[in-house]
Order: sequence, then C-alpha cells, then structure tokens
Amino acid sequence: MNKGLKIIILIQIIVVTFLLGILLGMSIQKKRMNSDSKAESNESSATETTNQNHSDNSQSSDNVEIPDGEDSGDSDYEVVIDTSNYVTVERDVDYGAMDVPEPTTDDWLYVEGNKIVDKDGNEVWLTGINWFGYNTGTNTFDGLWAGDMNTSIQEIANHGFNVIRVPFSAELLLQWSRGEYPQANFNQATNDYLVGMDSLQIFEYFLGQARANGLKVIIDIHSAETNASGHVVNLWYTERITAEDYLFALSWVADRYKNDDTIIAYDLKNEPHGKHYEGDAAAIWNDSKRANNWKYMAEQAASAVLSKNPNALVMVEGIEIYPKDIKSNGDYASQNEDDYYYNWWGGNLRGVADYPVDLGEYQNKLVYSPHDYGPTVYAQPWFEGDYSYDSLMEDCWYDNWLYIHEEKIAPLLIGEWGGFMKEPNLEWMTYMRQLIGEYKLHHTFWCFNANSGDTGGMVLDDFTTWDDEKYNFVKEVLWNDGQHFIGLDHQIPLGINGISLGEYY
Repeated sequence: MNKGLKIIILIQIIVVTFLLGILLGMSIQKKRMNSDSKAESNESSATETTNQNHSDNSQSSDNVEIPDGEDSGDSDYEVVIDTSNYVTVERDVDYGAMDVPEPTTDDWLYVEGNKIVDKDGNEVWLTGINWFGYNTGTNTFDGLWAGDMNTSIQEIANHGFNVIRVPFSAELLLQWSRGEYPQANFNQATNDYLVGMDSLQIFEYFLGQARANGLKVIIDIHSAETNASGHVVNLWYTERITAEDYLFALSWVADRYKNDDTIIAYDLKNEPHGKHYEGDAAAIWNDSKRANNWKYMAEQAASAVLSKNPNALVMVEGIEIYPKDIKSNGDYASQNEDDYYYNWWGGNLRGVADYPVDLGEYQNKLVYSPHDYGPTVYAQPWFEGDYSYDSLMEDCWYDNWLYIHEEKIAPLLIGEWGGFMKEPNLEWMTYMRQLIGEYKLHHTFWCFNANSGDTGGMVLDDFTTWDDEKYNFVKEVLWNDGQHFIGLDHQIPLGINGISLGEYY
C-alpha cells in the first residue's frame, strides 16, 4: 500500500471516529434529559401522593380516634390524634426475590397473663393481616393470577403488618403429607420464578421471603375440605375429612416447621359454629367428650401441635351459641332460641368462664381468638338503633370475650375484623379500631385479598394497588414507635420502614 493511500485511510478513520463521538455524546445527553425529566415527574407524583395521603389522614383523624385509656361515652366523642410524626410508607422499592436467611428458633413467643411476650419477657404486639387462597382450591395465595408474590410480600411488610394469617384446608395439608401436590394456580408470566414449583414448594418459597422481610406467619385451619365455601361448614370434620384427619394435618404441619420460628402460631380452627336446632352438627362448649364439643377438641388439637412443636402459640376461637343457663342446659338439649346467647361464628367465648381450655404445662402457649364484624356482613341485634362504643361493649364485646383480657385469663387476638369503608360499616370499624388501640389487642385484619365479597380487601382488583383510605385507617393500630413499624423478628427489620424486635428492645 502506497504512502498516499495510507494517509487517506487514516484521515477517514479520524473523521468516522469524530462523528461517532458526536452521536454518542448526543445520545448520552438525551438520556440524561429523559432521566432528569422522569425524576422530576416521579418527585412531583410522590409529593402529590404524600399530600393526598396526608389529606386522607387528616380527614380521618378529625372523625376517627383512638383515645388513650378512656372509653367513649357516645358516638360523638372525639379525640384528635397527632399524626405529625407518624410512620409514613415509602414505596420506592426495587422488588424481586430477597436473599433468604436460614430459619431460626429464637423468636418463639409466650403468654404472661393477658400479654404475649418474647423469650426475654418483652411485650410484643401482633398486628397483622389475612391472605387466603390455600383453602379455596387455588392451592396458593389468591390474587397471584394478577399480582406478583414478591411484591405483595414486601409491600405487606413495608406497610407495617408484622404477621400474616394464612388460611389452609386440612385436606390440602393431608395431601402434602402424602406427597400429593394439587396444582397451584397463578399467573406464570407475572410469577415466572414460581414455574416448576409444586404447591408446597411455593408455600415454602413464601415462608423464605416472609422471613427475609421480617414477617411472621400464623397457620389457620380455615376449613376441613378444600373449598372456597368450606368455612360455612360448622365443624372441623366432614364425611370425607374425619376428626382424626384434622388432628393429623395439624400434627404434620407443626412437625415440619418445628425448627422455623417464621411460623409462630397455629389457629386451630376457623369459626366453629352451629345453631340451637342443629344438634350434633353444631359446635358446643362444655365439659363433655362429645364429638362436636369444640372445647374438648381444641385441647386435642393443641396437643397435636404442641407435641411436635412445644414452642408455637395455639389460638382457640369461640363458637356461635352458648346456653344462658349452663347448669340446666349444659347439654344443649333445649331447642328454644331464647335459651342461648348468640354471637358471630367463632366469636362466642363465654364458655371460657365456665370451662377454660386446659393445656396443662403448655398453658403459656394459649391465646383466645374471637372474630368480630360489622352490620354489612350481618345485621346483628346489637347494631339496631343508635349503637355506640359503650353499647357494643355492653351488648357484645365484654361478655363474649373481652372479659378474658380484663381478667388476665389469656391474651386475645382478633383473628378477623374489617370491611368496606362506608356506612353502615364504617361506624362499627371505628369503634373496633378504638377497642383494639385502647386495650392493645392483637389482631389480624381481614383481609389483603380484593376478592373477599362481603368486606373487600386492602388491595384493589389488580392485587397490586393499595386502598390508601382503608390502609390509613388500619395503620393507626399497627405496632410502631412513632417513626418505625416494629417487627417480631429479633434480627431482621420489618420491611423498609420497620425495625427488628432486637432494635426496639
């Protein structure tokens, strides 16, 4: 190649390199401009959202209050809550699977009087939420047909709920114990990391992510059989799932997770119930060994759990009816409706006064867990007329279960409460929230799911967008120190807005 040709080629290379440099510089500048524009847009959006949330909080604090240690005299009573330094929720999160810590065994909880405490005797407050699906036939959490599991878990923790109550059917646990894994139904594009896992593996993936986010879990036997309407069955057994099957399911799951304190408690059976005319098909509470005696079965169920894992808490719900005269009608023989006290399914714990659950050496593991709802679920007699906080206390709450807390028989965890943010439900929700805050009752709000027909959910139909009005309402009874939400794990903080129990104490 001659010298002139080499010079020409060298000049061409220099020109091309110069032009490429100009184009690259323009591209970088454009990206920076777009990035700056996006950042400004996000900042503006975040400010608008924060202002809107503050407006919602301010509005609710004018009308919805939790007095400090005082009863409300009537429905017009007002106490203004200072929300100026209240926990705010950050939503700028890089979602995705988190590194999963190894299971631990130092977060087990214990009962002292009407309090729940950690291994060092420090009082804790369980303030959680329900997320169902393992009872319905979905064989995983409902809503994964739309939402992403990792995002949902992280947002529950980030919003300050420190425990998730997970409803199961005994039937599904039995299937797992036999090595049978009914298909889990979920959006495989949104949750592609779950593809290839069976339903048990997906649950254990959830447990790992819950642990990584500082969350604890309550296993709830919601129904005997897998069925979205399984909870309407009165008892813990059916023609297909026997009482022995039910007990084995509890024993199996307690044994499997005995070395993992992510699961801190077992709610032995959701809402045992039945009316005065249903005879042996109705749940009763007395000192007999009848097959339908929930008090007797609860003691056996607790033994099934504690014989495998003596460290877990066990939660015993109430029934529906209880005799007004236990001496003359202790066998529930009367067919007269007027001879019984009625309450919500699972909400009647009057029997504890006469026949308390006896767990022997494990009495420090017993928590009673009533459910309570508002008039949009059912128009109970105590909602008639102009009811108030005091009238609900007199007509329903105290004699059915609050006396258990007041007399320091055991702690209470309100396993289900919630509903739509409108009247006639909102007034009841306001009073229930006041009760929870005033007595520092443990609770798991019903529910995360958007597909709960008579209550709605904490998220909307996309299972991603949070209902800020409902969340801001419930947030006031989530455990916090004014700056951070407080978790139940001694080492792992609760989401990005919380601290660990070890940091708090």
